[in-house]
Amino acid sequence: MRKKLIHWLFDQTQKVYTKWLKRDHIPWNISTTDLLKYPEESFGYHLGQFLNKNNFELIAKVERHDAYHTLCGYGTKVEDEIALQYLCLGNGKRSPYMFGAILLGTLILPDYFRYYYRSYQIGKNANTFHHLDYKEILQLNFEDFRQSIFQTSVIFNN
Repeated sequence: MRKKLIHWLFDQTQKVYTKWLKRDHIPWNISTTDLLKYPEESFGYHLGQFLNKNNFELIAKVERHDAYHTLCGYGTKVEDEIALQYLCLGNGKRSPYMFGAILLGTLILPDYFRYYYRSYQIGKNANTFHHLDYKEILQLNFEDFRQSIFQTSVIFNN
Protein backbone atom coordinates (compact mmCIF):
# COMPACT_ATOMS: atom_id res chain seq x y z
CA MET A 1 0.00 0.00 0.00
CA ARG A 2 2.84 2.42 0.84
CA LYS A 3 4.56 1.70 -2.49
CA LYS A 4 1.31 2.30 -4.35
CA LEU A 5 0.98 5.66 -2.62
CA ILE A 6 4.48 6.69 -3.69
CA HIS A 7 3.86 5.47 -7.23
CA TRP A 8 0.67 7.52 -7.40
CA LEU A 9 2.50 10.58 -6.04
CA PHE A 10 5.23 10.15 -8.68
CA ASP A 11 2.61 10.00 -11.43
CA GLN A 12 0.80 13.09 -10.20
CA THR A 13 3.86 15.24 -9.59
CA GLN A 14 5.57 14.20 -12.84
CA LYS A 15 2.90 15.97 -14.87
CA VAL A 16 3.34 19.21 -12.92
CA TYR A 17 7.14 18.90 -12.97
CA THR A 18 7.40 18.46 -16.74
CA LYS A 19 4.82 21.14 -17.51
CA TRP A 20 5.98 23.91 -15.18
CA LEU A 21 9.48 23.27 -13.87
CA LYS A 22 10.90 21.83 -17.11
CA ARG A 23 9.05 24.12 -19.52
CA ASP A 24 12.34 25.45 -20.96
CA HIS A 25 13.69 21.97 -21.73
CA ILE A 26 13.52 20.77 -25.33
CA PRO A 27 12.23 17.21 -25.79
CA TRP A 28 14.54 14.77 -27.52
CA ASN A 29 11.80 13.40 -29.80
CA ILE A 30 13.47 9.99 -29.85
CA SER A 31 11.48 6.77 -29.53
CA THR A 32 12.53 3.46 -28.04
CA THR A 33 12.60 2.06 -31.58
CA ASP A 34 15.01 4.84 -32.62
CA LEU A 35 17.30 4.04 -29.69
CA LEU A 36 17.34 0.33 -30.53
CA LYS A 37 18.78 1.25 -33.96
CA TYR A 38 22.00 2.50 -32.34
CA PRO A 39 24.97 0.10 -32.34
CA GLU A 40 24.61 -2.62 -29.68
CA GLU A 41 27.61 -1.37 -27.70
CA SER A 42 26.29 2.21 -27.51
CA PHE A 43 24.67 4.00 -24.60
CA GLY A 44 21.67 4.76 -26.83
CA TYR A 45 21.06 1.09 -27.54
CA HIS A 46 21.30 0.20 -23.83
CA LEU A 47 18.85 3.00 -23.01
CA GLY A 48 16.52 1.58 -25.66
CA GLN A 49 16.84 -1.89 -24.11
CA PHE A 50 15.96 -0.50 -20.67
CA LEU A 51 12.90 1.24 -22.07
CA ASN A 52 11.84 -1.79 -24.13
CA LYS A 53 12.26 -4.18 -21.19
CA ASN A 54 10.03 -1.97 -19.03
CA ASN A 55 7.55 -1.19 -21.82
CA PHE A 56 8.38 2.54 -21.57
CA GLU A 57 8.94 5.45 -23.89
CA LEU A 58 11.08 8.41 -22.89
CA ILE A 59 9.13 11.08 -21.01
CA ALA A 60 9.50 14.38 -22.85
CA LYS A 61 11.73 16.92 -21.10
CA VAL A 62 12.95 14.46 -18.44
CA GLU A 63 14.61 11.90 -20.70
CA ARG A 64 17.74 12.15 -18.58
CA HIS A 65 16.01 10.26 -15.76
CA ASP A 66 15.85 7.04 -17.79
CA ALA A 67 19.44 7.64 -18.86
CA TYR A 68 20.34 7.65 -15.15
CA HIS A 69 18.54 4.32 -14.70
CA THR A 70 20.51 2.86 -17.59
CA LEU A 71 23.88 4.23 -16.52
CA CYS A 72 23.48 3.33 -12.85
CA GLY A 73 21.74 -0.02 -13.33
CA TYR A 74 18.73 0.79 -11.14
CA GLY A 75 15.37 -0.86 -11.74
CA THR A 76 11.95 0.74 -11.69
CA LYS A 77 10.59 -0.49 -8.36
CA VAL A 78 9.59 2.34 -6.05
CA GLU A 79 12.54 1.71 -3.74
CA ASP A 80 14.89 1.77 -6.76
CA GLU A 81 13.47 5.12 -7.88
CA ILE A 82 14.11 6.58 -4.43
CA ALA A 83 17.58 5.02 -4.25
CA LEU A 84 18.39 6.54 -7.65
CA GLN A 85 17.45 9.96 -6.28
CA TYR A 86 19.83 9.38 -3.36
CA LEU A 87 22.57 8.39 -5.80
CA CYS A 88 21.99 11.63 -7.72
CA LEU A 89 22.07 13.61 -4.47
CA GLY A 90 25.42 12.03 -3.64
CA ASN A 91 26.63 12.99 -7.11
CA GLY A 92 25.80 16.65 -6.54
CA LYS A 93 22.44 16.99 -8.27
CA ARG A 94 20.00 19.38 -6.65
CA SER A 95 16.37 19.84 -7.64
CA PRO A 96 13.10 20.43 -5.81
CA TYR A 97 11.64 17.23 -7.30
CA MET A 98 14.62 15.17 -6.13
CA PHE A 99 14.40 16.53 -2.59
CA GLY A 100 10.66 15.87 -2.51
CA ALA A 101 11.11 12.28 -3.72
CA ILE A 102 13.84 11.67 -1.14
CA LEU A 103 11.86 13.18 1.71
CA LEU A 104 8.59 11.41 0.96
CA GLY A 105 10.29 8.18 -0.04
CA THR A 106 12.30 8.05 3.16
CA LEU A 107 9.32 8.88 5.35
CA ILE A 108 6.99 6.40 3.65
CA LEU A 109 9.53 3.60 3.04
CA PRO A 110 12.16 3.95 5.80
CA ASP A 111 12.82 0.19 5.73
CA TYR A 112 15.02 0.71 2.65
CA PHE A 113 17.23 3.34 4.25
CA ARG A 114 20.38 1.17 4.07
CA TYR A 115 19.83 0.80 0.32
CA TYR A 116 19.30 4.56 0.02
CA TYR A 117 22.45 5.32 1.98
CA ARG A 118 24.55 2.87 -0.10
CA SER A 119 23.21 4.56 -3.21
CA TYR A 120 24.12 7.98 -1.85
CA GLN A 121 27.68 6.73 -1.22
CA ILE A 122 27.94 5.33 -4.75
CA GLY A 123 26.91 8.70 -6.17
CA LYS A 124 29.33 10.53 -3.90
CA ASN A 125 32.23 8.34 -5.01
CA ALA A 126 31.36 8.49 -8.72
CA ASN A 127 32.65 11.03 -11.18
CA THR A 128 30.04 13.73 -11.76
CA PHE A 129 27.43 12.61 -14.28
CA HIS A 130 24.22 14.44 -13.37
CA HIS A 131 25.00 17.49 -15.50
CA LEU A 132 25.79 15.72 -18.78
CA ASP A 133 23.80 16.21 -21.99
CA TYR A 134 22.74 12.61 -22.46
CA LYS A 135 21.27 13.16 -25.91
CA GLU A 136 24.76 14.08 -27.09
CA ILE A 137 26.35 10.90 -25.72
CA LEU A 138 23.93 8.28 -27.01
CA GLN A 139 26.55 7.05 -29.48
CA LEU A 140 29.25 6.50 -26.82
CA ASN A 141 30.33 2.99 -25.90
CA PHE A 142 28.17 2.05 -22.91
CA GLU A 143 30.77 0.10 -20.92
CA ASP A 144 33.52 2.67 -21.49
CA PHE A 145 31.18 5.48 -20.43
CA ARG A 146 30.00 3.59 -17.35
CA GLN A 147 33.58 2.80 -16.33
CA SER A 148 34.54 6.47 -16.71
CA ILE A 149 31.85 7.37 -14.16
CA PHE A 150 32.03 4.57 -11.60
CA GLN A 151 34.82 2.75 -9.86
CA THR A 152 35.14 -0.86 -10.95
CA SER A 153 34.16 -2.08 -7.47
CA VAL A 154 30.59 -0.81 -7.87
CA ILE A 155 28.11 -3.63 -8.38
CA PHE A 156 25.22 -2.75 -10.68
CA ASN A 157 21.75 -4.18 -10.33
CA ASN A 158 21.10 -5.05 -13.98
